[in-house]
Amino acid sequence: MAKPKIIIDCDPGHDDLVAILFAAKHLDLLGVTTVHGNNTLANTTRNGLIALELGKIDVPLAMGAVEPLVQPSVGIASGHGKSGLDGHEFADPRLKPISQHAVDFIIETARQHQGELIIAMIGPQTNLALAIKREPRMRQWIKEITIMGGSTTTGNFSPAAEFNIAADIEAASVVFESGIPLRMVGYNITRQTGFDSADIARLRQSGSSACQAIADLMQFYLTRQGEIYGLTLAPMHDVCAIIPYVYPDLIQFLHTSIRVELTGTYTRGMTVCDVRHPRGSAETSLRNRTEPNGFVAVSARSRDLIDRVIETLEHY
Repeated sequence: MAKPKIIIDCDPGHDDLVAILFAAKHLDLLGVTTVHGNNTLANTTRNGLIALELGKIDVPLAMGAVEPLVQPSVGIASGHGKSGLDGHEFADPRLKPISQHAVDFIIETARQHQGELIIAMIGPQTNLALAIKREPRMRQWIKEITIMGGSTTTGNFSPAAEFNIAADIEAASVVFESGIPLRMVGYNITRQTGFDSADIARLRQSGSSACQAIADLMQFYLTRQGEIYGLTLAPMHDVCAIIPYVYPDLIQFLHTSIRVELTGTYTRGMTVCDVRHPRGSAETSLRNRTEPNGFVAVSARSRDLIDRVIETLEHY
């Protein structure tokens, strides 16, 4: 059976790097696009090229939006360090981005693979929002959008908002209201799914230079997550948006309504997920119900998921 075709739109990022490496082994990765978010566009692009070189992955990388659609920039995510990929000293990548802008690359790839393309949004959603606005037929061309972003509970940028959504709230609203099939794995799931010290030691034992570099990165990320959030693992947020296309039983989803709050004194950027009933959209008698527009993750077999990720990285 043919592998699913996918573009990864990202802002690397430690966990973005792992998501790229995982996807390249299991899926038909057609390209990577970069966006502002965890760091500046220049740094997220450099980090994306580093990921491709580290994995010897031969796909195009296109640079995208340097800033949000409307709102001011929220600044860099300190958990990833000054460069956005601190913890290991990489030489400047030899690879270069293609000349085509990420928005044009997304539109053209979707046109070429109508009804087949999955777009993994694992950073702010500016590039895809611009693509949808420029080419409305994207709504029919894209098979599914898989999102690492939002939350059914607490956020990390604010008590209500997760970082990827908060970094461009208007863009997220465009994507969530696009009518394109959605699959969202939120911070409530991903913050519990990551590498602990034993996992990092296992990567070091593999012996490959790539795994040594990944282990260095993850040790830095683990330390920062402990300092900032008190976590005892390095969350692999972004790979959780990829894993359902490889191991569909590791994350459980609910078909329901997912909306982005654009206003609200304390809740701007919140993903409002209707999880009041375990049957989701099958239950039509709920008060103030809005129409389902996607699948939201409600539980995960986190340990099994991380084991599958590590097994994949050990092949680099």
